Amino acid sequence: MPLPKIATPTYELELPSTGQTIEYRPFLVKEEKVLVIAMESEDTKQITTAIKTVIKNCIKTRGIKVENLPTFDIEYLFLNIRGKSVGEEIEVNLICPDDNETTVPVTINLDDIQVTKTEGHNPQIKLDDEIALQMRYPSLDEFIKNNFDIAGTSGMDQSFDLIASCIDQIFTADEVWATSDCTKKELREFIESMNSSQFKGIEEFFSSMPKLSHTVEVYNPKTKVKSEVVLEGLASFFG
Repeated sequence: MPLPKIATPTYELELPSTGQTIEYRPFLVKEEKVLVIAMESEDTKQITTAIKTVIKNCIKTRGIKVENLPTFDIEYLFLNIRGKSVGEEIEVNLICPDDNETTVPVTINLDDIQVTKTEGHNPQIKLDDEIALQMRYPSLDEFIKNNFDIAGTSGMDQSFDLIASCIDQIFTADEVWATSDCTKKELREFIESMNSSQFKGIEEFFSSMPKLSHTVEVYNPKTKVKSEVVLEGLASFFG
């Protein structure tokens, strides 16, 4: 006689990047096991890959390509999946900023953590009076590829590769160049031909990208001082 099947609830959320509503389920014990093993390895690439695998399994809406989602969508998805799976509250240990040494536990409700968008952030970057760029957000795969050690690849090379992969179009008033039609060498030479001011515009695009953010108040029992701490990115909430 077959064992009964356990029903799994489904939930909805809106992707921060597009506003699209998707359905998802909590992760199961077998998926939690994958996460625990990855966390115990303390290998960032392995942890990120495990998170991506679990998210793929938990998304019920068809047509969502997890590998193409912006990093902040991935983080927001995982945060919500985790909340519905093992509890809406997490406890993190934070260092009090007034003395930079006292550590205190703080309980955070996952529902309070949102993706924040910087005012004035614009995926279009004007290089000069004629040429502009249409940027897109890095996917998790691109983030992994360009932020973890690759033998023989310098940090500058990785930065340039990430920038090149995130330029979607180069355009003027009369013409549009899709970067998918350009070689890696052509894009690198194009980036290297920019002046410092133009390159700064690209840096600002990345630094002001939407991100998980939450402000918490901490109380230092030693100094009796209350301070605010801003947590940003998934690693801030789960270490």
